[in-house]
Amino acid sequence: MELLLLHYPFTCLFIALLVLYQVKPAFRYFCKMTFYKLWLFSFSILVILLSIPRGRSLENIKFMRMTFLPLKHIFGIEIVVKGKENLRSKKPFVLVLNHQTSLDIMVMMDILPSRCVPIAKKEILYMGTFGLACWLSGVIFIDRKRREESITTLTQVADSLHKENFRVLIFPEGTRNHSGSLLPFKRGAFQLAVKAQVPVIPVVISSYCDFYSQKEKRFTPGKSIIQVLPEVETTGLGPDDVPKLTEQVRDSMLATYQRISGMTNGAPHQES
Repeated sequence: MELLLLHYPFTCLFIALLVLYQVKPAFRYFCKMTFYKLWLFSFSILVILLSIPRGRSLENIKFMRMTFLPLKHIFGIEIVVKGKENLRSKKPFVLVLNHQTSLDIMVMMDILPSRCVPIAKKEILYMGTFGLACWLSGVIFIDRKRREESITTLTQVADSLHKENFRVLIFPEGTRNHSGSLLPFKRGAFQLAVKAQVPVIPVVISSYCDFYSQKEKRFTPGKSIIQVLPEVETTGLGPDDVPKLTEQVRDSMLATYQRISGMTNGAPHQES
């Protein structure tokens, strides 16, 4: 009897939480995002353990991909990839993606090629187990507050792309964008591609607005479309061509973003 009484409050609490989860979208959003972050940090421990025997290596990125792929099934997110044949190149290239939320980590795992490492802000390095897993996976960190240092890092990457035969992934917007459009692109990714004389492959992730909204505290099952565009050659281009290249790629990505997100002229998410 005493044991029953001891467990009764916990049973009531559990039932109350279940009811809240069902009837309160904001509480459901909080639970899902908490679970998402716990998964990233917890399974990063597994990535670390699998990576340690090899040490810091871009080959370890496959462990991160393996441990994060199940998340889309857990949250009921259907990911449709179009144009994946454009990623079949065995040569180095620069992959550029639009950046919406932390969910991009989950979504981009569907198209992350082998021997491809992200370039990320240095703050991620200090995010506990996740930061260490990223470092062991060969993620390249740049300090956005130190422009000269960032340029030096990108120059070193450009010099190594062909030598070590790898690819890099960059979010050219430079930060998360909840606006429903694309922010102006920073030129670092395109300067890197031109310096290394490697193609740029634009990848566009459709808007999450149908199933996710940080502002509205909404996170439901849904569908995300990833469109991989044909590579944009940089052979023969120089530093003076970077601004035009940047705008060319952004324009094509913006048009694709609006199309695959189901946006039309005059829609709320259309860029003004």
